[in-house]
Amino acid sequence: MDFRSYQQRSRETAVYPDAGSNPIYPTLGLCGESGEVADKVKKVLRDRGGVFTDEVVQALRLELGDVLWYVAQLATELDLDLADIAAANLEKLASRAARQVIGGDGDNR
Repeated sequence: MDFRSYQQRSRETAVYPDAGSNPIYPTLGLCGESGEVADKVKKVLRDRGGVFTDEVVQALRLELGDVLWYVAQLATELDLDLADIAAANLEKLASRAARQVIGGDGDNR
């Protein structure tokens, strides 16, 4: 599936207050779902000695899907295209790699 199709199809399930003019809701949802991903990874370190079992990987797969859904909704709320976002991100990273500034601090490096 490509990003544009995902963004369009995921919008069919965007049922939240003022969908279409509410970037706050998907932003908060993105924070919550990202936290769930982080919590599962934390528990792998704490409880499983850093071993990612198939069960944990599948649970993370589902949580990452939720993260993707909220990213898509926020992009839609801001009239942005996920495919364009992905392409711009790869371009930015390639530029940083070419200039040997992948590591470090700051958005504009």
